[in-house]
Amino acid sequence: MDFYKVNVNGNEIQVADYPGEKGPILAIHGLTGTHKNMHHYAEKLKGDYRFIAVDLRGRGNSSGTDADTSIFRHAEDMIGLIQELKLDNPILLGYSMGAFISAIVASRLKTVQALILLDGAAKSSEHQRGIIQPSLGRLSRHFDSKEHYAEEIKKIYANLGIEWTDVLQDTAEYEVGPAGGHWENKADESRIIADFESFYAFDPAAVGKDIECPTLLVYAEGNIGSMPPLFHLEDYKETQASIQNIKTVVSDCNHYTMVFEQRDDIQIALDAFLKER
Repeated sequence: MDFYKVNVNGNEIQVADYPGEKGPILAIHGLTGTHKNMHHYAEKLKGDYRFIAVDLRGRGNSSGTDADTSIFRHAEDMIGLIQELKLDNPILLGYSMGAFISAIVASRLKTVQALILLDGAAKSSEHQRGIIQPSLGRLSRHFDSKEHYAEEIKKIYANLGIEWTDVLQDTAEYEVGPAGGHWENKADESRIIADFESFYAFDPAAVGKDIECPTLLVYAEGNIGSMPPLFHLEDYKETQASIQNIKTVVSDCNHYTMVFEQRDDIQIALDAFLKER
């Protein structure tokens, strides 16, 4: 795997680039994640496909976001990245917020070969706000070390039904850095909230009607600990109705175990979808 930064319109995007004979697949993580959230998909698809996972701006090792950050700004970054890397006919794999971004990119870039939406690009409501916003306070907290941060994340994830692993330990530790005698998340809470608020400006019907490539939607129907699923299947009605060539697969995972666990059912669905390409 090559780990490098790409300058896109004056900003640096951190890239984890796994070689493969086919491809490329551009993988885009969720709201507070980094490229490491796509670990299990990278491990399964690399070799067969060139698998490129990114840190969106404001996360990981990438440059900070603009003051008016949004999923639409991130989509512009990803279009620029595709152009800088000269990715011909890319397949987009987006998780959660990354699915919103991927859908926008696919609606604007007709060279996208295929689109995979992992529980995102839905119609948002107050339901998502009630689940997501309470967890964002960790972004502005101070921690004694990266290990201290990981311990706190471990407690949060336990409530979400996620089993802690060495992969998650590594993922959590990558999210933080030293700052003025303490450690804190590399993301700015106010900018993350701005990105989240932009979900509500996403119009599934308007975006979907401009998506011409084959699309796979994977819906996570499982409860998130004691909470219901992040999205309800009905939240995807406009997405499903507006994208002409879309297939929907339902998984019993929850929104978070979809990426934090190795999901064989999802991989089987991805393999079948990619084989058709």
